[in-house]
Amino acid sequence: MDDEPLSEWADRRDAKIGRLRAVPLVSGDGPQAGHLNPEAPRLIQRWNGYAWEAYGFAANLAEAKRIQYPDSKIEPPAQEPGPAPRPLGPGTGRHRKPQASGPERR
Repeated sequence: MDDEPLSEWADRRDAKIGRLRAVPLVSGDGPQAGHLNPEAPRLIQRWNGYAWEAYGFAANLAEAKRIQYPDSKIEPPAQEPGPAPRPLGPGTGRHRKPQASGPERR
């Protein structure tokens, strides 16, 4: 058999105990991507080894991130403005819209 030993599987499962996740509380077909509806309230859930259980509540995505990752710096560093991008030059280019050869369409 190519199955892994049960002890290795149990160690991997136990390593995930205590993991937190934030689920948006919005109507619809259930939880979606976490970045959608950043102002929606979040339910913080904790993995107990068998199921996700309610752990806490957050008013929005930013507060949920602070609960999930208390030791990390959430706010990205301020970026200095860089040079403006160059305007597109003449030519057809691979991804450019083809030029209309006949009467102009609208």
